[in-house]
Amino acid sequence: MNFIFDYNEHEMITLKQINYALSIQKNLHFKKAAEECFVSPSTLSNAINEMEADLGTQIFERDNKKVIVTKPGEEILKKAKEIKIHMQDIYNLDNKNNSALNSSISMGIIPTVGPYFLPLILPELKRNFPNLNLKIVEGQSNQLVTKVKDGDLDMAVLALPFDVKGLLAIKFWKENLYLISHKEEMIKKKKKIKAKNIDYSNLLVLEDGHCLKKHIVSACKISTKKKFSMESSSMGTLIQLVAGKMGKTLVPKLAVKQLIESIPSLVETELDEPGPHRELAVIIRPTYTGLKHVEELIKIFKKKLIKI
Repeated sequence: MNFIFDYNEHEMITLKQINYALSIQKNLHFKKAAEECFVSPSTLSNAINEMEADLGTQIFERDNKKVIVTKPGEEILKKAKEIKIHMQDIYNLDNKNNSALNSSISMGIIPTVGPYFLPLILPELKRNFPNLNLKIVEGQSNQLVTKVKDGDLDMAVLALPFDVKGLLAIKFWKENLYLISHKEEMIKKKKKIKAKNIDYSNLLVLEDGHCLKKHIVSACKISTKKKFSMESSSMGTLIQLVAGKMGKTLVPKLAVKQLIESIPSLVETELDEPGPHRELAVIIRPTYTGLKHVEELIKIFKKKLIKI
């Protein structure tokens, strides 16, 4: 008895349709998804209509005001994410065994690391890997973790401790925090300071969402209910406030020199609490096929960081 299977009864959905659908799920808006995918809204809408017809089920409920992912759609999109990640890993196999980085890599980085870390390592990467196409995306830790898990980024540079469950974290740098003060407000200049001797009434910190704030709270054992005098979205702004005698702030060693070298009125004092207060790591998916590339990148990172 012979069995004949007709695989043409239903059209196969495409990776392009999967990318469109995942973009809609992220934005919950067809026009925004179309802009993100660099296609017209009608092209994207037609592709999704065809995808739903081929699957025989509705993925999205939509009208002029909102988009809702259906229950069957949630299951389909969960599998679609896995397919997207596996396909990206397949594409990476082309360069898996190369000793030099000659491919395209997307890397996320948090804003409390990027401005101080990238100027150190980018010239070295360009010298060593002139054919590397490196795409850099800045974002907060929780955003980057999601992007790596979903396959939107190959890797990301994060500051630990942070919850990266389900991902592989490869640590490459340890550092402590430093108190930055205006020299006119320092009673006595010290090399180190205990957390209990810091006046928290005028301590300036980053706003919620930045992992550095959590690292400061943890290292200094500050109550999470503590209200700070000022919260900002960038360390640069905090430093300018300190220069204006508006308070003090804590920054990681990596950022100290760049932040205060042009402001002679500021002084740094190392936080004398058990450390390291944070560690930098590259996070990747356990299945990521470019581990060899990551190891080559980390060699560069360590080479440059050890000199600061």
